[in-house]
Amino acid sequence: MTLGESIAGASAVAGYSSTMFPGIGTVINVIAIIAGASLGIIVGHRLNIKTRTLLTDILGLATLLGAASALIPMWSDRYVLSLPQGWPLLVILGSLLIGGLIGSALHLEDRLDHLGENLRQRFKASKESSFVEGFVTSSLLFAIGPLAILGSISDGMSNGIDQLLLKSSLDFFAAMAFASSLGWGVAVAALPLALYQGFWTVIGLALGEILDGYQIDAMTVVGGLLLVAIGFRLLNIKQVAVGNLLPALAIAPVLALLVHGFI
Repeated sequence: MTLGESIAGASAVAGYSSTMFPGIGTVINVIAIIAGASLGIIVGHRLNIKTRTLLTDILGLATLLGAASALIPMWSDRYVLSLPQGWPLLVILGSLLIGGLIGSALHLEDRLDHLGENLRQRFKASKESSFVEGFVTSSLLFAIGPLAILGSISDGMSNGIDQLLLKSSLDFFAAMAFASSLGWGVAVAALPLALYQGFWTVIGLALGEILDGYQIDAMTVVGGLLLVAIGFRLLNIKQVAVGNLLPALAIAPVLALLVHGFI
């Protein structure tokens, strides 16, 4: 089979899948995460501590690389020219500050840790295990990024699941690598991901495209900075309370819209 035939076949599968039912892309994504995590755990038991630590460090570096890619829209013409001079950076800063204040007031980081601890007990993982860290880190990593939102909205609008198929492939390998060192918490992270992407699928189903390009760019840049924080956590450089910054993802497109329209 040639490369062209393979691509055509993948596109046909994506087109066929999108006609099945809204949300099929997220279902595939969840299966990919659970399968990758399961494989990682099977392999992970055969790895020593030093190797697992090395894998986590590699993931931290790869996360920083992904963050660098997500930060590129900060300097795109679509984003910069949509906002007044000097405001592109202020929108990102304001989103993080407002989102951080909201997240801190709601104790989101503590709530995520508490949820992870409850799930650890339910899945009978040892207290000394990295279940909670795997759950929290993977939940944030799988949910952050434009593919989770754009792919889910496209799925909801029946415009195809190509983006979520790509995301599922990436998440499969990420889950396999994470689970080899962080355990079953990585697989359980598929649950909040299903809810998160399911929400955006419903948005796409009901409202269609609701975000302009520059708003998506603002959200992507904020997500990139959160990925930087996750990379720092994985590399044990700085334990940033990323959970408390999650509201910034919702604040960014709103603040960008306000600045675009009224300043």
